[in-house]
Amino acid sequence: MLDHFNDQIADALGLATTPNFEVTGTESLPSFFAVTDLACASIGMATAMIAHWCGLHHGSDAPVQIDRRLASRWFDMTIRPQGWTLPGKWDPLAGDYETSDGWIRLHTNAPHHRKAALSVLGHHETRDSLSPAVRGWSTDDLETEIVAANGCAATMRGIADWENHPQGHAVRAEPLIDWLDHGNVSIPAKSVDPARPLAGVRVLDLTRVLAGPVAGRFLAAFGADVLRIDPPGWNEGAVIPEVTLGKRCAGLDLHAPEDRKRFEDLISDADILLHGYRPDALSGLGYDGKTLRSINPALIDVTLCAYGWTGPWAQRRGFDSLVQMSCGIADWGMKHAKASKPLPLPVQALDHATGYLMAASAVRALFKRQSSGSITTARHSLAQTAHLLCQSARTTLDGIIRDEQPDDLDKTIENTSWGPAHRIAFPANIKGVRHHWAHPAGSLRRDAPNW
Repeated sequence: MLDHFNDQIADALGLATTPNFEVTGTESLPSFFAVTDLACASIGMATAMIAHWCGLHHGSDAPVQIDRRLASRWFDMTIRPQGWTLPGKWDPLAGDYETSDGWIRLHTNAPHHRKAALSVLGHHETRDSLSPAVRGWSTDDLETEIVAANGCAATMRGIADWENHPQGHAVRAEPLIDWLDHGNVSIPAKSVDPARPLAGVRVLDLTRVLAGPVAGRFLAAFGADVLRIDPPGWNEGAVIPEVTLGKRCAGLDLHAPEDRKRFEDLISDADILLHGYRPDALSGLGYDGKTLRSINPALIDVTLCAYGWTGPWAQRRGFDSLVQMSCGIADWGMKHAKASKPLPLPVQALDHATGYLMAASAVRALFKRQSSGSITTARHSLAQTAHLLCQSARTTLDGIIRDEQPDDLDKTIENTSWGPAHRIAFPANIKGVRHHWAHPAGSLRRDAPNW
């Protein structure tokens, strides 16, 4: 499936030919889907865009090399604390529950999402207490009520059920990457130093768990100045040490006039805006596409949502684990493994793959702006990435990967805000181009909101 994924992504990026990159190794994550092939393809294509930006053109001697084993590891947590521990990744109530007629997944990591679910199901502190309450509901009715309460939940559907669902129809009609053209501008050409090819590129990162932050982390590896902005009180627990690598992290309240002015100053000097707000959410804060481009006509906009940009669920909140339930991935795994409960992917592959596709789009958009002055928006969705991955569905559990080895780790010590750590070694290599993160992972809102 690797070649198929590569061709699909190259076509979505608007490339005339598919970049050639070398993939080493044979290991794969065990799955009913080609997860490691998707990891190699998405990381490889993002890296190929960096090589293209550097003027390194693909040919028989491919400048890009991807390690299958390490790519698999980079689709999961890469940080390895030394002498300290990460907090738990999940709220105690989050997870899959049996209903009266099927299965549903509740996503309660954010306090307001937990509150929304319990506003429907009543007060519960443990899964043992909550499970009987969920079992009294039909799956679709409970999903509808929690979503109406501004919470996050997903019925487990089969692949065929999703294909026949109105939102499944909408997703299939959308491209893998939806490009919007905003005309041309005249800007000075940037010189590219292969030692740090994205040096001088300013990326304003408004994304949260997990796809968008992966994109910003990748761009930072090649020299981009990535400034993450979070609202007051936002927290992502164990994910923060994972995805703040290479970034400076500041805070702004976009409901406060002074902070709005600071945000607009940042936008005016940014090259790329990464954001993962639901469709029209940023507009609701007064920053629709027209307004953003009035502040900065040269701004490149790379964005994502969960369930797609059209259809009845375009405004629905969602996360990787929920989309896996909705689109049939968890059901397919459960049925073909003959398991007693939903069987998701071994990693949050939709998030990670979408993140690298966003990074690839950002660099592709930079190249288009540099070469022709064209200004674009690239729109992604987790559901579109799921649609791509579902093309690799198989009835057997394939793939073998060894347990983590000492050689899997980068030997550099990263002095994070929480203590020293190692990382899994980076899976991508470009001949003559160095990757390096200028900032260790750190806590949110620790930096001033300045370039």
